Amino acid sequence: MDQARRVALAEFLKAHRAKLQPATVGLPAGGRRRAPGLRREEVAQVAGVSTTWYTWLEQGRDITPSPQVLDRIASALRLTQDERRYLLMLAASEGAEPARAADPPVLGPAAGRILASLQYCPTIVSDRRCGVVAWNPAAAAVFLDFGLVAVEDRNLIWLLFTRKEFKALAANWAGLVTGFVALFRSYYGRYIGDPWYGRFVERLSRENPEFPRFWNHQDVRSAPDVSIEFRHARAGKMLFDLTSLQTQGGNDLRFSVYTPSAGSDTEAKLRHLLR
Repeated sequence: MDQARRVALAEFLKAHRAKLQPATVGLPAGGRRRAPGLRREEVAQVAGVSTTWYTWLEQGRDITPSPQVLDRIASALRLTQDERRYLLMLAASEGAEPARAADPPVLGPAAGRILASLQYCPTIVSDRRCGVVAWNPAAAAVFLDFGLVAVEDRNLIWLLFTRKEFKALAANWAGLVTGFVALFRSYYGRYIGDPWYGRFVERLSRENPEFPRFWNHQDVRSAPDVSIEFRHARAGKMLFDLTSLQTQGGNDLRFSVYTPSAGSDTEAKLRHLLR
């Protein structure tokens, strides 16, 4: 396991340990605690491993845990399926996607036709870095014309934290960004050898002090499927169901499709915006 993955694994374990209380895992409270969450020895006890060994893992020592042991640790920390996969990716001595040159992603003709067909569903196509690759007119009407954004800033995570239009648009901005940051972390774990991610996290942390709080929470999610309310400056209240669709191929292209919620007047408002 290389140094970058050992450090990322240690941070991930510590963050999720801090989220749990003894009662959650069937342990007594055990008196006052200097720090929130479980103690290392409690995680080790529930997982059935030695405290020393688990401590080494949290310290980023160069040890190679077996998949069976990692599965027990994941159960002890009450990880979701997405978080389990992330844990296994970080702990693997081999198997993570290699760092590679970031060729400009290309939306193929068939995918382009799919995007165009989603006329009344605002849709954004993004890559493995959450960079915006393509969008349809409905997305431009609801969010913004991404063509007017500098290429280096045309990134969903960057825009969510740096553009006031996005923060004003979402009724539950924190919930929306939590889902997308969790998606971004899943890419980070898969491509941890790509130094771009570290540079981006540092740059956005300097730009917006709110970002580290979400990033350090260490949530991992493969798809931010949520229902969301927007407060559009011209159309007012708009309700959407967000669905994330991943295409097959080497570009990791993802369609984020905002479907007008059934029973709402959102589609009618969208048609008016597009006229």
